Amino acid sequence: MILVTGATGLVGTHLLIKLLHEKEQIRALYRTEEKKEYAKSVYLQCCNLEDQIAFDTIEWIQCDLTDIPTLTKAFLGVTKVYHCAAMISFNPSHFKKLRKTNIEGTANIVNLSLIHNIQKLCYVSSIATLSENTLQTPINESSEWNPEISDSVYAITKYGAEMEVWRGTQEGLDAVIVNPGIIIGPGFYNSGSGYLFKKIFKGMKYYTTGTTGYVAVEDVVEIMFRLTNSTIKNQRYILVGENLSFKSAFTMIAKSLQKKAPKTKISPLTIKIAYYLQEFSHFFFRTKKILFKSSIKSAFTNSFYENEKIKKELSYNFVSIEKAIKTTASFFLKQLE
Repeated sequence: MILVTGATGLVGTHLLIKLLHEKEQIRALYRTEEKKEYAKSVYLQCCNLEDQIAFDTIEWIQCDLTDIPTLTKAFLGVTKVYHCAAMISFNPSHFKKLRKTNIEGTANIVNLSLIHNIQKLCYVSSIATLSENTLQTPINESSEWNPEISDSVYAITKYGAEMEVWRGTQEGLDAVIVNPGIIIGPGFYNSGSGYLFKKIFKGMKYYTTGTTGYVAVEDVVEIMFRLTNSTIKNQRYILVGENLSFKSAFTMIAKSLQKKAPKTKISPLTIKIAYYLQEFSHFFFRTKKILFKSSIKSAFTNSFYENEKIKKELSYNFVSIEKAIKTTASFFLKQLE
């Protein structure tokens, strides 16, 4: 029995497609019926007829990562765990919730994996936990977390979650950690990279000058599957297919959606002014914040990531980001029909 946490997210849903195609017996965790139904709709759009039928073989359990009694039952008979669940937010006011889900929740997964003698745990982290590219050299798996750098609350809690996984390995758990870049894949257009497709489709005029790593969701789940079913243990892997500027990525998305690409470069000063105007408005009128210091910093940071370790160990070739964007845009446009 395979346990998948976060089974209704982008990675989790596409992982279900992969696992069912491989004839695995799956137990999947979800938080709300709405998320489960949406994940099912994405699943049915993205896989073949045989795998569509297999969806009904999934054993679903409604469970929060901090609900230890239900989580304990979910581990019965499980041999391998894919831990994809996480809370994503860059709002500092959400720190306690992020810590509860990302760190405490992961600690619970690790503890139960040890208790139930799980063969392998695969944890989905993020490139956000890797150190900044201050010397303009590519970041690799040996890049150390720098606590002196002001990071997002999301990055801090994902790093804390990684520490729980490494703690588990010291106690006898076999585990692997993957650190994906911005994940491109069809089906989820209200959050993450998917929101960019919606934003650019509606019309986006501006871009920032930063650079970061991107990866196709199909690469993420394929590598997760191979690592979990290999003899590799207690290692981390950066999953980045290509490093692209935001301008290049936005242009590719716009082209795939047959929309105009953002043409106006926005300066750090302009963003800072917008940030402080937002703070003023929030203080006096309680308007919602959408800009955060960590997000602004990322928008203008040029970070480059190596992928040689995973390419060498699995003899792996990544899907081009242009192809991943075209596939994701195609599914987006179909939803509008």
